[in-house]
Amino acid sequence: MSGAIAPVQRGAVSAGARVVDTFAQARQLVAAACGWWRVAIAFGAGALSALAMAPFFVTPVLFVTLPVLVWLIDASDGNTPRARFLRAAGAGWWFGFGYFLLGLFWVGEAFLVEADRFAWLMPFAVVMLPGGLALFTGAATGIARLVWPGGFARVLVLALAIAMAEWLRGHVLTGFPWNVLGYALTWPLELMQSASLLGIYGLTLLAVTIFAGPAVVVADGKAQAPTRAVGAGLGLAVLPMLALYAYGAWRMPAEASPMLDGVKVRIVQASVPQRDKWRPEKQREIFEDQLALSRRDASGKQDDLAGITHLIWPEAAMPFLPLEHPEALNEIGKLLPDGTQLLSGALRVKHAESPVGGQQAFNSLMVFGPNGALEHLYDKIHLVPFGEYLPMQSVLESIGLEQLTRWRGGFSTGVEPRPLLSIAGLPPVAGLICYEAIFPASIVQGAQRPGLIVNVTNDGWFGDTTGPWQHFHQTRVRAVEEGLPIIRAANNGVSAVVDPYGRVTAMLMLNERGVVDSGIPASIRAPVYAQFHDCTSAALALIFLGASVLFARRRRD
Repeated sequence: MSGAIAPVQRGAVSAGARVVDTFAQARQLVAAACGWWRVAIAFGAGALSALAMAPFFVTPVLFVTLPVLVWLIDASDGNTPRARFLRAAGAGWWFGFGYFLLGLFWVGEAFLVEADRFAWLMPFAVVMLPGGLALFTGAATGIARLVWPGGFARVLVLALAIAMAEWLRGHVLTGFPWNVLGYALTWPLELMQSASLLGIYGLTLLAVTIFAGPAVVVADGKAQAPTRAVGAGLGLAVLPMLALYAYGAWRMPAEASPMLDGVKVRIVQASVPQRDKWRPEKQREIFEDQLALSRRDASGKQDDLAGITHLIWPEAAMPFLPLEHPEALNEIGKLLPDGTQLLSGALRVKHAESPVGGQQAFNSLMVFGPNGALEHLYDKIHLVPFGEYLPMQSVLESIGLEQLTRWRGGFSTGVEPRPLLSIAGLPPVAGLICYEAIFPASIVQGAQRPGLIVNVTNDGWFGDTTGPWQHFHQTRVRAVEEGLPIIRAANNGVSAVVDPYGRVTAMLMLNERGVVDSGIPASIRAPVYAQFHDCTSAALALIFLGASVLFARRRRD
C-alpha cells in the first residue's frame, strides 16, 4: 500500500512545485522590469484594476494586478530609505494613475456640455484629477516600502497603507472617495452586506489582502513545501470570500422588505440634456415637461397623481429660481392634490439684509405642499470643487475662470450638522444632493437617526458613460452601511428605490425618460457600521497591524 501512495505524493509535490515556479517566474519578470517597462507594468496593472468597479465588476482581475503591485514594491531597492521610498512611491503613483484615469475618464464629459467655454480644460481635468488622486496611492506604497517586512506580512502592511490612503483621499481637501478599492467586495449583493459591519474602508483592508495575498504566498513558496504554499494561496483566495458571501446570504432576508404603510412615491426622470437645461429659452418647456410627466403613471396614462403621497423631482429640476417665481409655485399648487407633497431639487438665493447688499446661492432640496408653498428646506453642505465653487473663488474669477455651473460667486454651504426633514407621512428624512451620497460615515450627522434617505442628483453632466453607474452603486452601499432605504431621483442617471440591503425595488435606467411609482421600504435596526462608523475600520486595522507584526516575527525566527 505504501508503494502505491508514494508516486501520488511525488506527483502532488511535482505539480505544486510547477505552480510555485510559474508564480515565482512572474514575480521575477515584474521585479526585473526597469525604466519605461516598469512604468508600463504599473500603469497597466492599475488600469486593469478599474475593471473591478461598477458597472463591470470584473473582480478576479485584482488577483493579478495587486500581486504585481506587491512585486513592484519588492523591487524598489535603493541604498537609502529615501531612495527606496521614492522608487516604491513612483510605482504606486503610476498604478494609481492608471486606476483613476480609466475609472474617472467620464469626468471629461462635463467639459463638453458647453464646449465653447470649457472644452480646452478637458485634457487638464482628465489627466490632473487622476494624477492628484494617484498621489495618495504613491504615498501608500512609498510608506509601506519603508517598513517592508517580507513574507505575507508585507501584504498586510500594504493593505494597511492603502486603506489609510483611501481614508485620507475621502477627507483631505473636502475629499473624493470615488471608487475606493473596497468597492471590489460589494458585488454581488451578498458580498455587499459586509459593508454593514466594516464600511468601505474596512472592506479595503480585506480586498487588498484577499486579492494580493494568494499569488504572493504561492510565489514565495519554498522548494521544500510547494504544495503547502499552493494550498495556502488557494485558501486565502477562497475561504475569506466564502465567509463574506455566507454572512451576506445569512443577513439578507429571502423575502422582500416590508413597505411603509400609506406611502406611495412617484419619481420623475425627465432626462433633459445637460446642454439644454440652463438655456433661458428652454426654461418654460422643461418646467412644463416636468409637470406633464408628473401627471402620468409609468404606462403613460394620466392619473393626476391619484394615490401618490410624495412626488420626487431630481436635483435642480426647475432651471430657474422657483422661490423667485410665484407663477411656478402656483403651477406646483395646481399639480398637487390634497395629501400630496413635492420633494424637488432646486436652486435658491438668500439676499443679504445689510445695506451693502449681496446674495448667497444654495443648491437645495425643497418640499412643497399642496398649495405650492415651501414647507421644508435642506441646503447642500458638501459642494463639488470646480463644479459648484472655485477654491479661492474671488481670485480665480478675477482672472476669468469660472466653475462649470457658471454661477458668479459660487454656491454656499448649508448648515451643519445635516438637519433632518420632518415631512408629513414619512419618517425623518436625510436629504442628500448629488455626490453627497458617496461619503461614508457622513450621511447621519446629528443625534437623531433618520428613517429614510432622499438623494436627488443630476448625472446628465457625464453622458452615457460608466460614471452614473458608479455613482448609483456607491449610493446603494450607503443604504447597506446605514440600514436605511434610499429614494434616488436623477435628472438623467439612474433613478431608483433601494431597500436597506441594497436591493433595488423600483428603477429607471440611465437615459430612460419616464416615471416610476413605488412604495418605500422600511428601515432596519442600525447596523454595526451605522453605530460606530469608521471605528470598525480602525479596529480591523489594529488587528491587521498585530497580525503583520506576528507574521514578521515568525518569518524572522
